[in-house]
Amino acid sequence: MLASKAAPGLARTLTKARLHKWNCAHISDDALMIASELVTNAITATPAGGEIRFQVSRDCGGVLIAVWDNAPGTPQARPVVELTPEALDLAEERWDNNGGWGLPIVATLAAECGYCPDSVRGKWAWARLKP
Repeated sequence: MLASKAAPGLARTLTKARLHKWNCAHISDDALMIASELVTNAITATPAGGEIRFQVSRDCGGVLIAVWDNAPGTPQARPVVELTPEALDLAEERWDNNGGWGLPIVATLAAECGYCPDSVRGKWAWARLKP
């Protein structure tokens, strides 16, 4: 999958279809949010047009959502703080600078989550949901 603005939507579509096939629609909302956040983080870490990988699988531990990017760094979550309208910079030229809350969202929704280095390069960020 290319690291593009369309990738999170594609990941949500693929995740929803897979969950429906597995009769796991009851975890769709959380799974779709997790897929979107992990893919968005991978896109941010990957140069435009670069490759990311997306996987949704199921095993006895639940549903696993994993995303690979080739960036060498480790995922870093922003410290969790209470957001107020005053804390956000709502100026139009900095509108997109108010992100960075994806990993805390993933950690809240998933039964477990983390990352692991790939044996060749990059890393896999993952989250597991209990069905």
